[in-house]
Amino acid sequence: DFRFMAQHSKCMGRGVRGEARAMSSITVPPPKCLQKTFVAPRRHMFGPGPSNVPPRILAAGAEPIIGHMHPEMLEIMSDIKSGIQYAFQTQNNMTIAVSGTGHTAMECAIFNAVEPGEGVLTAVNGIWGERAAEMAERIGARVNSIVTTAGGYFTSEEIDRALAKHKPVLFFLTHGESSTGVVHPLDGIGDICHKHNCLFLVDCVASMGGAPLHMDKQGIDILYSGSQKVLNAPPGTAPISFSERACQKVFNRKTKPVSFFLDMTWLANYWGCDGKPARIYHHTAPVSAFYSLRESLAILAEQGLENSWQRHKEVAEYFHEGLENMGLKLFVKDKNARLPTVTTIVAPPGYDWKEITSYIMKNHNLEISGGLGPSVGQVLRVGLMGGNSSKASVDMVLEALRDALRYCHKSKV
Repeated sequence: DFRFMAQHSKCMGRGVRGEARAMSSITVPPPKCLQKTFVAPRRHMFGPGPSNVPPRILAAGAEPIIGHMHPEMLEIMSDIKSGIQYAFQTQNNMTIAVSGTGHTAMECAIFNAVEPGEGVLTAVNGIWGERAAEMAERIGARVNSIVTTAGGYFTSEEIDRALAKHKPVLFFLTHGESSTGVVHPLDGIGDICHKHNCLFLVDCVASMGGAPLHMDKQGIDILYSGSQKVLNAPPGTAPISFSERACQKVFNRKTKPVSFFLDMTWLANYWGCDGKPARIYHHTAPVSAFYSLRESLAILAEQGLENSWQRHKEVAEYFHEGLENMGLKLFVKDKNARLPTVTTIVAPPGYDWKEITSYIMKNHNLEISGGLGPSVGQVLRVGLMGGNSSKASVDMVLEALRDALRYCHKSKV
C-alpha cells in the first residue's frame, strides 16, 4: 500500500534524525544569553578610567580590518610612533605601543630592563608602586621600596639617599598616581638616577596629555602610558618609549626576558625600530585598537599638548573650588601636587562611599569610584580626562554629588 510505505519512510526519517541527535558530539548547547542582542549602556564615564570614547575614535575603530603586516598597517604604526613621541616629548627611536593595557607596558619595561638578581627601587605613594614591586619580585629582582603616606610624594633628597643605599639598576616612580590623586614632581630626578648609574622608569598612564611631561628634558629612561585615559581610546594599547641609555641595558642582557610576548628584541623589529630591512612576524597586532589609538593621538596633536595641559589644569581647579564650596575636602593637601586628571575627595564622614557611588550611577547614569589600594575607604575618585575634561562635566558631577549627599543615609555618629 502506497500510504503505508510513505508513512513507514516518514517514520524511518524521524528515526534517523533522532539517532543523529542522540549521537551528536555536542555536549554543551548554544548559550541562550548569546541569542539575545547586546546593547552597551551609555554612561558618563567620570571614574579614573576608562573614559568615554568620542564618536570620531569609535568610527576609526570600526574601519575595515587589514592585515597586521600590510604596508598600510605599517604606516599606521609609524603614525602611532610619531604621535607617542609628541605626547611624551621625546625623540627616542625606540618608541612603540604594546598590545595590551598599561599593566602590559609596566611589565614590558621591568621585564626588559631588569635581570634576575639585579636591584630595583620602587617609590610607593599609591598602588602602582606596589604593583611595580611585585612584578620585579616575580622575575627574581632584589626589590626595595621607599614608602610615603597616600596623598604624599618624595623629595629629591629622599630619592637620592635611597639610591645611594640600595644601588638599584632601575628606579620606578608614578607621575600620575590615580589611586591617590597625586602628580609627582619629576624635575631633577633623572639626573639623580644617572648619577647613581640607575635607569629612571616612569608611569604616566593617568597623566599623559593631562599634566606637563617632558621625557627627554626630564631625563626619563623608560616611560609608558595607556590608551583609555586622556587619549579617550578604548583600553588595550599602551605607549612606551626607551631612551638610548635604556636601550644599552635592554639589548645587552645576559639572559632573555621572561616574556616572549614582551621581548623588546622582537617588538623593536616588529615596529621597525631596529634598523633592519625586514620586519618579522611576532604577534597579530590588535588592528582595530591601533586605528583607534592613531585617531586619539591625532586629536591630541590637533588640540596641542600645551592647550590640553592648560585645559585639564583649569577644569581641575574649577572642580576643586566647587567641591570646597560644597564643604567637601580634597585628599591631596598640596595644591601643586594634585593630579589634574583624577581628583581624590575625602570620603564624606558619616556616609557609606559605596552607597554614594551606587546612587549616582543609578540616578545620574554617571560613574565615579571609591579608593584603590592604600586609599580604599578613604576617598571618592573622579576622573575628568580628555574630552570629559570640561566645566560642563564638572557641573554634572557636582550636581550628582549634591543629590547623593541629600538622599543617601548619613549616620549620626
